[in-house]
Parts: sequence; C-alpha cells; structure tokens
Amino acid sequence: MGDTPRGGTAAPEADRPDRRRARDRQLSIGGVLAVLREEFPEVTISKIRFLESEGLVEPQRSPGGYRKFGTADVERLARILRMQRDHYLPLKVIREQLDAEPGPGSGPRASSAAAETPHDPRIDRATLLRTAAVGEDELASWEEFGLVVPDADGLYDADAAAVVRLVAELGSYGLQARHLRGLKAAADREAGLVEQVIGPLRQHRSPQTRAHAESTAERLIELSARLHTTLVRSSLRVAGN
Repeated sequence: MGDTPRGGTAAPEADRPDRRRARDRQLSIGGVLAVLREEFPEVTISKIRFLESEGLVEPQRSPGGYRKFGTADVERLARILRMQRDHYLPLKVIREQLDAEPGPGSGPRASSAAAETPHDPRIDRATLLRTAAVGEDELASWEEFGLVVPDADGLYDADAAAVVRLVAELGSYGLQARHLRGLKAAADREAGLVEQVIGPLRQHRSPQTRAHAESTAERLIELSARLHTTLVRSSLRVAGN
C-alpha cells in the first residue's frame, strides 16, 4: 500500500511525520489567539501578553524577536484561562498551583487534580509576618492607617504580602505610613472606577463574559498604573524646572 514503507510495516498513526510536525509546530501570537478563541471567545492578544509579562508562560523568540509558542505553551495558556473562568482564581494562586504540580512521572490524574482544585488564596497573620519579614508593631501601624486590612475572618488577601513589602521599602526612604494614606485613597478611587466598568460583566450569566471581566480589570489596572507613574514623573519634571 502507499503508506507502507518498502520492507516494513506501516508507521503507527501517532508517529507519522505529518502528525509529529503538527504536534511540534510553533505558532505566532496571532495563531495562538485563533486556537484559544475556539474555547475562549473573549481572549485577546493583550491578555496573552499580560500572562507572559506575569511569567505564566514563556514563549521562545525567533531571531527577529517574534514570539513562538509551542504546543505546551498553548496548552498551558488554555489551562490558565480555564482556571480563571471555572474557579475565578487570581493569577498568583494559578501560578502556585502550576508550579506545585507533580512531574510527568506522577501521572496525569494527579496533575489534573492539582490544577482543578481551588485553593483559598488568603493567608493568616503569622504567615503574612513571616512571608513579608516584618514585625508585629510595623504591621499594626500599617493596619492603623488602612494600608493593609484583614477581612472578617482575620485573613489577608493574596496581595497583602506584596503591599507590606512595598510599604516597608518606602519606609527605608523615610516615608511613613501616614505619608502613604493618600496613595491608598487614590488606589481605592481607581478600584471604584474599574468596578464601574467590570461590575456588570461580573454579574453576567455567561462564563465567557465573566472571564472577560477579569481580563478587562487586569488591563485597566495596568493602564491606571502606567498613567499614575507618568503623571508622577511629569509632576516631578515640572517641579524641577
């Protein structure tokens, strides 16, 4: 037969060269977008770039600097989007779950269970103190000024440790908690603006629309942070003239 090599048997289906090429092909970011949109109609190139900037996927680069996504990259992106859509997990928790997954020798069932089991992203006070490497008195002071606040269960959200580290570093330059209340107030106002945009999307019955709310919020936060940085730099430039 035409598919049977001379002097041997037909190559197994999975080992045929055309199948191997399809499995090992590399896609541009536009090609990845086309693949993902079959399951995630709301995904955008900005979302893929954001996930890359967060270190959740690391595509190769061509000599010309273009992104090249392998099959494993595309599958990883799909899993990340699925975990956001189905479990509403923040990216920090998704990263932790992916990093903690068993190796190939542990079997696909264990790996799948690790990826699909939601975890509480909150941490207790002792964990926050240990993770951020700060003292009880410092944390109490920052809580007094509202820079970091526990919830009704006495737990802290996934960003609390990062907030505490940043406040501590600013403190090394002489900026105390009372000086940072304005930054917290500005952040609360910006959060209110973002919520105005994504609030209706979060209430939608469609999982795709709710996932779009998450990606929209990330993009708005990114733009807001860039605007804030640019405005501060501009103000300093004006003050120095």
